[in-house]
Amino acid sequence: MFYERYLRLCNAKGVKPSTAATEAGFNRGTVSVWKKKYEAGIDVTPDQETIDKICAYFGCREQWLRGIKNAPSNFGERVNDADLDDNYAILSRNARNMSPENRAKLVELAKMMFEDFKEDPNN
Repeated sequence: MFYERYLRLCNAKGVKPSTAATEAGFNRGTVSVWKKKYEAGIDVTPDQETIDKICAYFGCREQWLRGIKNAPSNFGERVNDADLDDNYAILSRNARNMSPENRAKLVELAKMMFEDFKEDPNN
């Protein structure tokens, strides 16, 4: 599960898994080990430092990366409508200037980020 999510992040960002490892600040050989274990049907559990680097690099939540479905979230916090409108306007304006391929990547990334909230009855 972890390696599949790591690959999804790489695909959404348009980088190779080994490149992402180098840019995130951990050994690219680690990704080879993950791939071999994944192909053998073994899920991997990276150390906390590596998880932190991946989350910082991709801007994802640790709970999603680890596949924790019922983790508490900050989605219950109220968002100021004006802030939301400003952020939406920024996204919309920038999306218009993106290539169709990058827009598709942005949509995939958004879907991936909210996947773990789809069962939340408050959404």
